[in-house]
Amino acid sequence: MHILLTGGTGLIGRALCRQWGQQGHQLTVWSRTPEKVASLCGEQVRGVGVLDEVGMQSVDAVINLAGAPIADRPWTRKRKQLLWASRITLTEQLLAWLQQRQQRPRVLISGSAIGWYGDGGERELDEGSGQITDDFGAQLCGAWEETAQRAEALGIRVVLIRTGLVLSTEGGFLTRLLPPFRFGLGGRVGDGRQWMSWIHIADQIALIDYLLQQEQASGPYNACAPQPVRNAEFASALGRVLHRPTLLPAPAFILRLAFGEMAGLLLGGQRAQPARLLEAGFRFRFTDLDAALADLLGRH
Repeated sequence: MHILLTGGTGLIGRALCRQWGQQGHQLTVWSRTPEKVASLCGEQVRGVGVLDEVGMQSVDAVINLAGAPIADRPWTRKRKQLLWASRITLTEQLLAWLQQRQQRPRVLISGSAIGWYGDGGERELDEGSGQITDDFGAQLCGAWEETAQRAEALGIRVVLIRTGLVLSTEGGFLTRLLPPFRFGLGGRVGDGRQWMSWIHIADQIALIDYLLQQEQASGPYNACAPQPVRNAEFASALGRVLHRPTLLPAPAFILRLAFGEMAGLLLGGQRAQPARLLEAGFRFRFTDLDAALADLLGRH
């Protein structure tokens, strides 16, 4: 199978390239830095700077994961424009390219996040739930999904992956938490009651591969383990695995001063359930947070 990826040099994209490369698939990554693709994704992976470089070669599937990190810095006007362009504008360019092709891929799997729901409070959220709040994160995910869904008019099956907090030691939010927690400087965020929907990187890769192969799969899927936890529980679990205390909370007012509007990502949350994945027969390897963290960090 020939698979084209955007965002292939990111955390999830690199892991997908490793798995699919081992399975013998042909992989092409559309990247702003195509010269770095082979070193980041594997020697067998081809990097292209523009989609026209794919040429007339048939593409069986497109995995659209590109997007600037949403929680790396405060949401200034300029940063919001970058977040929007790196997701929606890029997806529009991808659709324009697909429309021009005589032979189109069978499936487009496009990234999104459980932030699509907004701050869900205590509500349990599955794929049938509507948007709870209309903050910038929810608007961003909503526009990203709506843009990707236009590929259905081209006869392409569209799957939307609403990803939770991905647990990995190779990048993502967990690696940013590790330094303070390892020094015993970690703790809950705000009052610690906000829900965190998490997923082990191994399950994230497995479910994307699973949905790629399920010809009947389409629409949104919550990519998160079936046992979300509150922020305070997450902090305690991370402290247990690292054998460190977790007594230093991050007060809400300091986060709001430091991050402004973006602080809502840290102080709010989603109690999401992967209802459609479970109904489709997908089995998670990691449903318990302690076991997932121990798998990733126990040897450290």
